[in-house]
Amino acid sequence: MLFVGDDWAEDHHDVEIVDETGRTLARRRFPEGLEGITRLHALIGEHLPEPSGPGESVPEVVVGIETERGPWAAALVGAGYRVFAINPMSSARYRERHSTSGAKSDAGDAHILAEIVRLDRAHHRQVAGDSALAEAVKLAARTHQSLVWDRNRQ
Repeated sequence: MLFVGDDWAEDHHDVEIVDETGRTLARRRFPEGLEGITRLHALIGEHLPEPSGPGESVPEVVVGIETERGPWAAALVGAGYRVFAINPMSSARYRERHSTSGAKSDAGDAHILAEIVRLDRAHHRQVAGDSALAEAVKLAARTHQSLVWDRNRQ
């Protein structure tokens, strides 16, 4: 089983992958969009153990991310990963609990999100995949909303 923390920013994602013991396997920054999600899938694939036999299932990938919206989160759910939407206040409290400085960093938040889904995922909500039509409607509505906000800011 792999645990992935994905700290989303406006134009990039900081990602950390840890194993079941909490050992960090990889840390990367990916650009937003198709190139970034493709590189993330490749990185996860590099760290997945091979099934030992023909009847063994593919190991699980569990992802913690602070938003369940948008094409990136939809791509994670669509890939068959178990995705958990972690409230930003929860991750902030977790950071305060485990760090004396409380300093925020994108890479540090990716680690925190990976640890939350590794240790405490039972206390958080798993993102459910919608039908393709529902996902398309949500994406169109959010894109429209973003365009309106961008226009109003100008």
